[in-house]
Amino acid sequence: MRYTADECVAQGCLDAHAIGTLRQERGSGTVLALGTIGVAAICLLMCLALGAAGAGRAHAEAAADLAAVAGATALQGGRDACGVAGATAQMNGAQLEQCRVEGWDVVLVARYPTPILGVVRPALAQSRAGPAA
Repeated sequence: MRYTADECVAQGCLDAHAIGTLRQERGSGTVLALGTIGVAAICLLMCLALGAAGAGRAHAEAAADLAAVAGATALQGGRDACGVAGATAQMNGAQLEQCRVEGWDVVLVARYPTPILGVVRPALAQSRAGPAA
């Protein structure tokens, strides 16, 4: 059998002080739930940002590696290593920041634009390629 608060006081199952306390705490569950949802949303956004940054770095590393290999191959064929590396980087969505030839090796830094929570940030990767020793 269910009692209203006033009936419960009359029956002696709760005193008036306990009923007053219960009435003052009314709605506190909503505040707690909203706070928990807010913290969960912030954690989700942080995970999304970290995932986007990791994916951007992986893209930058792949573009840099491919560009360096293409540049080293072009160098062995007597062509412009940095020109070929730059074109290869562009085909992979990246841009060359630096490119230099050291002996038979091509050393470069590629920049890949990475959107993180709506803001585009550059992901940089360095790579080196040349003939096996």
